Amino acid sequence: MTLSAQIRDHHFDHILLNAAGVMCQTTEELDQIIETSNTGAVVTKSATTAPRPGNPKPRYHEMQDNLGTINSMGLPNEGFDYYLDYVLDKQNTTSKSIFFSIAGLTKQENIDMLHRLQDSNFNGLVELNLSCPNVPGKPQTAYDFEATQAILEEAFAFFTGDLGVKLPPYFDIVHFNQIAEVLNQFPLAFVNTINSIGNGLVIDPETDTVVIKPKGGFGGLGGTIVKATALANVRALRQRLNSSIKVIGTGGVTSGRDVYDLILCGADLIEIGSQLAIEGTPVFDRVTDELTAILKAKGYDNLNQVRGQLQIIE
Repeated sequence: MTLSAQIRDHHFDHILLNAAGVMCQTTEELDQIIETSNTGAVVTKSATTAPRPGNPKPRYHEMQDNLGTINSMGLPNEGFDYYLDYVLDKQNTTSKSIFFSIAGLTKQENIDMLHRLQDSNFNGLVELNLSCPNVPGKPQTAYDFEATQAILEEAFAFFTGDLGVKLPPYFDIVHFNQIAEVLNQFPLAFVNTINSIGNGLVIDPETDTVVIKPKGGFGGLGGTIVKATALANVRALRQRLNSSIKVIGTGGVTSGRDVYDLILCGADLIEIGSQLAIEGTPVFDRVTDELTAILKAKGYDNLNQVRGQLQIIE
C-alpha cells in the first residue's frame, strides 16, 4: 500500500504529519515525531523572533465525550534561532522533510524571519502561519485579504524557497473565492487548512466557569468538533487553487476514516493536532492501520485513486 505524496522536490513516504503547535516545541519533541515510523515529515512549532511563554494557564482543555479541544496557548515557542539551529542540524541526519513554521506578530517580523531563512542553508519547506487566533490583540492576518496579499507580495519579492501558508477556517463562499484569488497570484508550494476555529467557549458543568483562563475563556476549537469545517475548507480551496499549489488538510482527525475523508476532498498531506496531544505519537500508527484497512476494503492500492474523488448528489 502506497501512502506517499510529493510537494515539488520534497517526497513524503507517508502523508501524516504533526500539526504545528502540538508536540513540537522542544528538540526532544521534534525528534519524537521524526523517529515515529508513520510520519512523513516534521513541522516545527510556529516561531516568533524571540521566545514566548504563551498565555497564562489553564490554556488547554479536552472536552467531554471526545468532542474535541479548546485552547488559547498564545504561541509559546523557543524563538526563531532555537528552531533554525535545530533544522540546520537535523536536515543532515534525517531523510524526512522538515517544515519550518513561522508566526510573526507583525508583517515586518515575518519578513525578517523569511530573510533569515532565505540567507540560511535550510532546504526544507517554510510555513507562514497567518492564522493564529489566540494572541490577544492580534487579528488573524488571513481574514484580511489585502493584508494577506501585501505580505505575500513582499515575501515573494525575495524569497525563493518552498513557501506555503497556514490559513484559518472560512465560512462564506465569497471568502473562499477571495482568498483563492489572492493566493493564486503567487508561486506557493502549499496551503495548510485549517487552523483551529477561533473564539469558541466551553463551560464546566460542575463549576459553571469557563475551562481556560486567557481571553475570558475564549479559545480555538480543535478535534472532532471541527472536522466538517476542515472538510469544507479543503474541498473549497482545492477546487479554487492552482493545481500547482498542494493542500495540507488539518482539523478533526481522530481516525483513519477522517484521513480518508480529507483525501477524498483533495488533501495531499494530513496533519494531526488535537488527537496527537491526547494520544501521543502512537496515534500515527493507529490511524495508518485504520486508513490502510479502509483502502484495502475499497480495493484501492494508492491514494491517487481516492484523492479529490468526492462524489456529489446530482
